[in-house]
Amino acid sequence: MASGSNNWPAVIEDELPLGSVVTSSGRVSSVHRAGEEFPELPFTQRELIALDVALIDATRATKVRFNVYVGDLGADPAAGVAAIFPHTPEAERSALIAVSPNERAVEIRSGRAVADRVTDSIAQLGVTAAVASFGQGDLIDGLVSAIRVMTAAIVNS
Repeated sequence: MASGSNNWPAVIEDELPLGSVVTSSGRVSSVHRAGEEFPELPFTQRELIALDVALIDATRATKVRFNVYVGDLGADPAAGVAAIFPHTPEAERSALIAVSPNERAVEIRSGRAVADRVTDSIAQLGVTAAVASFGQGDLIDGLVSAIRVMTAAIVNS
């Protein structure tokens, strides 16, 4: 059995900002007030602009609303996307690219009004394009690649 000093807790609750707590698992959970800026954004402004341009260009070229979700999809990513998709903007005429980085899962769903254009094979092209960049640790590049490949496939079909 290992011995030595234990420096737990690593986080002192009294020093956490307002709205933060240490959960029973030891994870810190915090709220974010609407309208306040995040102190550290997960993406740079340049990355967000690249993603925004790709989304706008794809929507204009295909008349399909492209949406992106990055976050936890749960233990069953397919079920997680099924729960999220109906609440995305213009779900009936959209394609959702959902990424759960911690689970290393990518799911793509399309709405009923565009299912004949955003087919399973086009979704698979998008996943394949995204995974190559994700493997190199570049989330935004993977999303932009997926959007562009899917757009080209839709326009050329």
